[in-house]
Amino acid sequence: MTGTAPAFTLSDVFGIEHHFPTGRPALLFFVKDDCPTCVLSAPLIDAARQAFGEHIDMLVVTQDEEGTSPYANRMLSGMPVVDDSALKVSYDYDLDTVPAVFFVGPGGEKRREFIGFSREDWQSLFGELVETTGAPRPIINWDAYPEMRPGCGSRSVEPGIAERLAAEAADSPLRARRIEVGDSDDPFEFLFDQGLTDGLPVVPPTPERVMRMLLGTKRPAQSVVGVCAPNYAPVTVEKAAINAVMAGCKPEYLPVVIAAVEAITTEQFNIHGVLATTHFPTPVIMVNGPIRERIGMNMKMNVFGQGNRANATIGRAVQLIVRNVGGGRPGEVDRCAMGHPGKYTFCFPEWEERSNWEPLHVERGFQQEESTVTVYAGGAPTPIIDQLSRDARSLATSYGMALVAASHPKHYNYGEIVVAVSPEHVDTFAKDGWTKDQVRARIQEVTATPAKRLERDEFCAEGLTPEAVAKLGADTLVSKFRNPKDIALVVAGGEAGKWGAYLCGWVSGPMGSSMTTVKIED
Repeated sequence: MTGTAPAFTLSDVFGIEHHFPTGRPALLFFVKDDCPTCVLSAPLIDAARQAFGEHIDMLVVTQDEEGTSPYANRMLSGMPVVDDSALKVSYDYDLDTVPAVFFVGPGGEKRREFIGFSREDWQSLFGELVETTGAPRPIINWDAYPEMRPGCGSRSVEPGIAERLAAEAADSPLRARRIEVGDSDDPFEFLFDQGLTDGLPVVPPTPERVMRMLLGTKRPAQSVVGVCAPNYAPVTVEKAAINAVMAGCKPEYLPVVIAAVEAITTEQFNIHGVLATTHFPTPVIMVNGPIRERIGMNMKMNVFGQGNRANATIGRAVQLIVRNVGGGRPGEVDRCAMGHPGKYTFCFPEWEERSNWEPLHVERGFQQEESTVTVYAGGAPTPIIDQLSRDARSLATSYGMALVAASHPKHYNYGEIVVAVSPEHVDTFAKDGWTKDQVRARIQEVTATPAKRLERDEFCAEGLTPEAVAKLGADTLVSKFRNPKDIALVVAGGEAGKWGAYLCGWVSGPMGSSMTTVKIED
């Protein structure tokens, strides 16, 4: 047995303090009142007191409320019973089971420890106590005891209590500023008043809840995920976890939230620009890989709608991080003129299994078995309706005709755009063996328009300047998108319905925001 038992000071029911270590060999017994195995062990604890109490110190540490354990006070009346109802000592001793017995040296060095009940453990302990003290071995009718009996769960590991103790411990990973809410204050209203919500109620991020959330990742709580504009504040794993709690996430969602924060805080995504523009964009989070199924995301019916906890809360957590850590608040740096509901939350997975196409993350250089998030500065979904096309060429033509209107029919040289293809539509493409590149090429072909038709005129002031048209050539065909690869095709949605949708983008490239993909790590 190696190691030193943690030092502590606890009081008994009379308020007398007892200090450990004591400077002499000592026995510690951790018990709780409602544990049958503790009751079974009580006569042996008392026998140890009678046989060895003159030579070694003994303490019964009870986990019961206010230290008033009827069991300990009734059955162990000759021993000091100290109050660990706060459970801090039990936590420091890393107990998961009671009874727990520790025999330690004068300086607290561990000599023997065991949990639950084992006849062999008790016999070995008495043998060591005889050897240590020179006192005679007590006479015990060992046949009256079972060979073994499991212990009971320590109160220090009960749900809620374990997280509280971890948060309060000296080595707690939590470093965020604590805010005390008065007993008469409503914590939900308090968080509204502090400007920490998105306009909807949030879950109060108590230390216990944050500790539970941190169990969702292996990353250290104080490691920095990214630096978030406009305040350029470091987003630690702890701060991500706090906002994930507020959003309503489960711990298993936290790695997705962290990866999304990594992506939006890259220079290429440019979250500062996404916030500061008066345009519509917000981080759209697209999830690929095995984690979609593992955390129960919805990639099917109502994929952009309400009803799925993972979709809803992951996107919301990222928005809260941008607001509460980065400082991106509407009316301040967030200058969006109109906004859209996706600024509350916009997260969905691709239905990879429903398509013969490569999923988005594989197209972007990742392995099929890897889980990723791809963030895109996008607007709200716009429908593409085609219920009549029965071949791939006709359907791709419909997609192209619909996409002419993206942002404005005269806006050309467009950058990135996300196009969601429903299962019924992807089946039509698959029937004719069309690849994503063939669909993109047809979109470019359909959207190609003579430059002269894009020129500003008396009917519409939007469009190309006369100088630009002259430079291009009036009859030169100009395609909607500057690069076919900028058209991101993802499969999602319910299996009934011949619909698609596109999410308009913002300015793409160095002057705006570029789609960014990050691998999700545990």
